[in-house]
Amino acid sequence: MKGNYDLVIIGGGPAGLAAAVAAYDSGVEDILILEREPILGGILNQCIHNGFGLTRFKESLSGPEYAARFISEVEKRSITVLTNTAVLSLDKGKLVTAMNAEEGVFTVQAKAVILAMGCRERSRGALNVAGSRAAGVYSAGTAQKYVNVFGYMPGKRVVILGSGDIGLIMARRMTLEGAKVLAVCEIMPQTSGLKRNIAQCLDDFGIPLYLNHTVTKIEGDERVTGVVVSKVDENRKPIAGTEIHFDCDTVLFSVGLIPENELTKGAGIELSRGTRGAVVTQSRETSESGVFACGNVLQVHDLVDFVSEEAEIAGVSAARYILGGEVKRDAVEVKNGKNILYVCPQLIDKSVGGKVKLFFRVTDTFKAPTVTVRCGNGAVQTKKLKVAVPGEMQSIVLSEETVRGLNGSVEVLVEVDQ
Repeated sequence: MKGNYDLVIIGGGPAGLAAAVAAYDSGVEDILILEREPILGGILNQCIHNGFGLTRFKESLSGPEYAARFISEVEKRSITVLTNTAVLSLDKGKLVTAMNAEEGVFTVQAKAVILAMGCRERSRGALNVAGSRAAGVYSAGTAQKYVNVFGYMPGKRVVILGSGDIGLIMARRMTLEGAKVLAVCEIMPQTSGLKRNIAQCLDDFGIPLYLNHTVTKIEGDERVTGVVVSKVDENRKPIAGTEIHFDCDTVLFSVGLIPENELTKGAGIELSRGTRGAVVTQSRETSESGVFACGNVLQVHDLVDFVSEEAEIAGVSAARYILGGEVKRDAVEVKNGKNILYVCPQLIDKSVGGKVKLFFRVTDTFKAPTVTVRCGNGAVQTKKLKVAVPGEMQSIVLSEETVRGLNGSVEVLVEVDQ
């Protein structure tokens, strides 16, 4: 294989595929996709449930069906793809070091790079749950791969800790495969998954949801035999005397996703404490010129449709960079205001022009809140929402006129009428 490409995309999941197609259609045809799995598609390959594509294609698709649409578009454009290839590092000069069975360790020099590595699950070790290292403890995504890809059942009596979307979907999946899901426990006072998944995966199957509860002990020696679940106070500390015991052989953890940013850190790219992804402009360009980020490696999305939308922005922007060269930034900072967990992008580059869509998450559940974007002491744009919850991403679009008029840092905040 050759050692130079105009554009190298790290990750062949939904973000990487959409970015490649968008970049190709924008005039850059010398593209390489590096994917560590044997096939393209990323996490979608194990998401065999439907509900994908409702926003983008106006129809309900399974994960593999959604991925297949983009894979076919990549194949039509003769974009170079290397699967079973692990990327080891990315340096400041956009030199990518990777490894596979055929080439061994090799390097590729790129004019621009798009980071699309997705995210990983937070593990049991991050939670310090008491108990032995018995068999039967899995992350929800691992259990999903066992059931949907390999056809193995992790267990028959299941307790799920965390109400993330993968955990909710696995509650339904395990039930459909004949297992008994005894409880879904969530330490927060509200769920972290989509409302539609609560309705379709728990309510429709009569699976109990315990809010303000967490697993405080996992019992068992060689195999899990039970768990103790306790109610928590406002400081998320277990309350003595509230223990509930469940006899089970399996515990699934669905306690959050973490953007896979080891390569990003290694390249010296600035990271956001809010998103745990790179700090980017609306073009999805990172602090390193010519390096772009999109999808779940940038911010954890609710819907793959939004991943594809964001990836297309990164693909078009990367093509613009390759064909037109670096443009001096005229950036203003976007800050988290009252009741805002994070905002992405964190910078607005006025030299890019056009509208800017700001994504954000709130810190708590709010009914009929008003989202306000301020610049200086004045509100430049507002938006009324019916409801806002931490588990669902929100957005507000700044008009082209608003963007042109920005003359200082921008703050996004949520206010609730008393």
